[in-house]
Amino acid sequence: MTASDPYPAPPAPAPPAAVRRGGTSRRALLAGSVGNLVEWYEFGVYGCLATVIAANFFTPGESGTGGTGGAEALVATYASFALAFFFRPAGAVLFGRLGDRVGRRPALIAVVGLMTLATVMIGLLPTRAAIGPAAPWLLTLLRALQGLSAGGEFGGAVSLMTEYAPVGRRGLYGAWQSFTVALGLLTGAGTAASLASALSAEALHAWGWRIPFLLALPLGAVALWLRTAVEEPPGAPPAAGAVPQAGARELARAVVLGVGRIMGWSAAGYTFLVVLPSYLQAALGASLREALVATALANTGFAAAILPAGALSDRIGRRPVMLCGALGVVVLALPLLHVLQSPAASPWALAGAVLLAGALVGLLAGPGPAMLAEMFPRRVRCTGLGLAYSLGNAVFSGCAGLVITALIAGTGDTAVPAYYAAGACALSCPALLSLRGRDHREPLR
Repeated sequence: MTASDPYPAPPAPAPPAAVRRGGTSRRALLAGSVGNLVEWYEFGVYGCLATVIAANFFTPGESGTGGTGGAEALVATYASFALAFFFRPAGAVLFGRLGDRVGRRPALIAVVGLMTLATVMIGLLPTRAAIGPAAPWLLTLLRALQGLSAGGEFGGAVSLMTEYAPVGRRGLYGAWQSFTVALGLLTGAGTAASLASALSAEALHAWGWRIPFLLALPLGAVALWLRTAVEEPPGAPPAAGAVPQAGARELARAVVLGVGRIMGWSAAGYTFLVVLPSYLQAALGASLREALVATALANTGFAAAILPAGALSDRIGRRPVMLCGALGVVVLALPLLHVLQSPAASPWALAGAVLLAGALVGLLAGPGPAMLAEMFPRRVRCTGLGLAYSLGNAVFSGCAGLVITALIAGTGDTAVPAYYAAGACALSCPALLSLRGRDHREPLR
């Protein structure tokens, strides 16, 4: 322990190289990332089907008719969406402390089990037409449970993957967390788009929307099976006991800095990858099928950029890669939105615009998990990075749909999404500049 280290931990011998390589690391990578796919698959489905969910749960009148007050119902749907994000910090503390005190494995098993249960229950939930005003309240309750589990997922998964990462590949291993987020969103958007193409609008509103939520059951079962087989990461055992007062202050400062570093990632990610389908329908008059195809393309660009960005950050550092993504959003958000709004834009131009928007977010999301893991020592890593991530997402992601929808309705300005994403990325740049150039080469504390 040194005077500058507020988190004293028992010394541990370095694990043998064989433990850090090969099958054990790959199993940990798979077990850590598969839960993220389940989590973000559901969030992608919810975002893509927001207008359908609004009609079934938040619109008075007969289910699926659209009723009256469609804009108000969509705002209410996104309020429920935001609520789940505000339960994430509580989940980060609850499951983060479990991961730091007891072990990464039990925390990861608990969060994926809770997420799967809540998601499947949404697929079985009666609509407002069946049980009246209780329906939106029950949906909101299940969203809160999802928020709790999601809050614990990130800290445990990223801790597991980065602690198992071979030397010099922590950025790439951490990027798999973001990559499976992209796969989850892409799978959710693809599932919703396939249903919208295969079913009539009436069938989709009546019962087809339930199918994507029920599919979480087999996905969650696979995730649970993988996580029960994973071993604890090498190194010191989790440290029991309270964090010293000086360590608590240091933890709080690191969490605030972490939120600053990821706020642009959070805001741009949800603007371009989740809110997009409802925005295209409500503000630009696109059909549900067109909106879902655009979202699938944006998530494709996102997924394609993540792993290369993580690997590049292992070579040149987290700071230049993430700054490139943040500044790219600041400069290009408004021009890309103008392409989407232009009636003269060709299909290729539209596809290129959403692909590039997704890729810019990928530059932030690739190095992001490893960057956060490097900010916290082992004894508080699950809690610290999970809390930073969940707070950033609660404020800048969970509120994105609610804020954007309400501002467009209030001002009539359809450029609001670009201003929101670019503004958050601009504010994030000073925090990203504080990253040290050699953090990616130093061992985790």
